[in-house]
Amino acid sequence: MNVYDGQRIAAMLKARGMVETDDLSDADLIILNTCAVREKATNKVYSALGRIRRAKKESALFGIVGCVARESGGDAFKRIPELNFVLGPQSYHRLPEIIDNPDIKLLNIDLTGLEKFDELPQMTTSPNVAYIPVQEGCNHCCTYCIVPYTRGREISRPFKDVVADTLNASKTGAIEICFLGQNVNGYKYTDENGNVYRLSDLIKYAATLPEIHRIRFTSSYPTEMTDDLIEMFGMEEKLLPFLNMPIQSGSPRVLKLMNRPDDLDTYRTIVNKLKSVRPDIQISSDFIVGFPDETDDDFEQTLNIAKEIKYINSYSFKYSPRPHTVAALMKNQISEQIKSVRLQRLDGQLNDNQREFNMSCIGKEMVCLCEGIDKTGKHLVFRTPYMQQCIVESVDANIASLQKIKITDANKASLRGEIIK
Repeated sequence: MNVYDGQRIAAMLKARGMVETDDLSDADLIILNTCAVREKATNKVYSALGRIRRAKKESALFGIVGCVARESGGDAFKRIPELNFVLGPQSYHRLPEIIDNPDIKLLNIDLTGLEKFDELPQMTTSPNVAYIPVQEGCNHCCTYCIVPYTRGREISRPFKDVVADTLNASKTGAIEICFLGQNVNGYKYTDENGNVYRLSDLIKYAATLPEIHRIRFTSSYPTEMTDDLIEMFGMEEKLLPFLNMPIQSGSPRVLKLMNRPDDLDTYRTIVNKLKSVRPDIQISSDFIVGFPDETDDDFEQTLNIAKEIKYINSYSFKYSPRPHTVAALMKNQISEQIKSVRLQRLDGQLNDNQREFNMSCIGKEMVCLCEGIDKTGKHLVFRTPYMQQCIVESVDANIASLQKIKITDANKASLRGEIIK
């Protein structure tokens, strides 16, 4: 979501005649787009703001947008008095106001629904991968999660608006569409005629566009994986055989404390349904270790589910107390030392899963999306249908964005391959 927001902010400012620069000291406007999902991320924001304050030229305007702006509100001005603006994730379309009135301090952290989508101009060029938000906010209110506070309650965009953005992306350079939402598979919109649209309908539409060759979506909530969406994996070849479906913990007791679905059999049933309609599908997940009152036995159950499902790529984190959440006030908070030990063990299992899957890809041929030249300037970087990074020894700038590649080697982190002529 933050990648999308950053792209839209850049496009909006370019439309006003501004040009991007990599030189902080030369910038007239500096925008820090922020995430508040973990405490470490918030701390990094204020550390970065301190560096910006020292490095920027005196006349430059600077401020923060996104979830930390929403979380901090007016306190951000107290911590960094030189800030010119603090705009929440639904308010960054108001940036032109600070450009037109540089002497004011602009604070807007309201959760104003979908107003920003109406105010933002259409993109005139799209990257190969176009991120298309379909909804904002979340109603599930997991006890550890700050999203309902920073992004608001769940609201789905009008179907015709998402269709318009998808069509525009296809006409301006996109090859892949990634539908976005804090609870993306909970998308549900009813139009003025009573027609109900779900995420499966958006996928069906995107698949009709000849320019679009790959479709995916993130992030998914397990119980929102409805049968119509599951069936799309068996019906639509453009929908990648890869799904991020966070489980967070393998312990029903901890899941109940998290206010997450605690029926693991339901989760397993969804995975089995997906594999029955799309045998080659692979699943990734998110995990939180050290949630308040998590016992050794609870953690062992998390290790077991990681082994059982064999997630091919997962994000795992130590529990981080966030303001405005129930879990931050729970008793029996786990020590950082125990969290670190548990995270190391879980990462070991997840890394084994990822390495095993990557090794199983050797010898296979896959159509992959080119992301450009790597930092060494000696290789091209591709993304497989399973979102693995694949390195090819070539720097042919004229190569097509989609290439069939034979996988020749693998390790835990990435694949190696060669282009099939």
